[in-house]
Amino acid sequence: MSLFSPTLFLHYLFSAQFAHAALVTLGLSLAALAVGVVIGLLLAVGREAPYRAIPHVVTGYLWLFRGTPVLLQLVFAFNVLPAFGLVLSGFTCAVLALGLNEGAYMAEIMRAGILGVGRGQRLAARALGLNDWRIMVWVVLPRALRIVIPPIGNQFISMLKVTAIVSVIGVRELLMVAEQDASGTFRYLETLFAAGIYYLVMTMIFMQIQMRIERGLARRRRRVVAIPMAPQAAR
Repeated sequence: MSLFSPTLFLHYLFSAQFAHAALVTLGLSLAALAVGVVIGLLLAVGREAPYRAIPHVVTGYLWLFRGTPVLLQLVFAFNVLPAFGLVLSGFTCAVLALGLNEGAYMAEIMRAGILGVGRGQRLAARALGLNDWRIMVWVVLPRALRIVIPPIGNQFISMLKVTAIVSVIGVRELLMVAEQDASGTFRYLETLFAAGIYYLVMTMIFMQIQMRIERGLARRRRRVVAIPMAPQAAR
């Protein structure tokens, strides 16, 4: 028996089973990231809240979800929540656990973006009569978005790889399908190599998407800066 079979590798690479598992991995990553972004944004805004109790709650959330392993959180959601009458599918538990964990890290990314917006812009908006809530929504967050896109892209790539742990609760993501096929044929090299190609392709695609978004924002920023210079150039 040869060490590596190209035919078997191509069979796994183009099989409907692996393609479906890759879509499950991708969908899980996107859903968990979306949950994490929403939670992270709420936590970041909460840390800037004038009420003293809210920042303490946010700090407690960060301490809990950053201080315990994501695998523990995943197993807790799947095995403990049913005891409280909340029975969720494996996929939903995975999205919930990964999203809650991701939210703790997204909070710091969002907070860095919010703090990166100059104080002068907030003062100018306040001089126009906007209250703190409208300043946050219409002035701070749109500008913070340009700052947080690169780290959010990096977090998504990390999330794509972390989803491999959801196999412990029976979610048939890409790595679990590869391992199950290999356990029956003992052809680990071909199956894991095919799974690795899927991960690399998905990572490459989203790196390209991230780069295009960053370039688009950079061009837009240059156009905004160039507009005030136009009257001077005309002189």
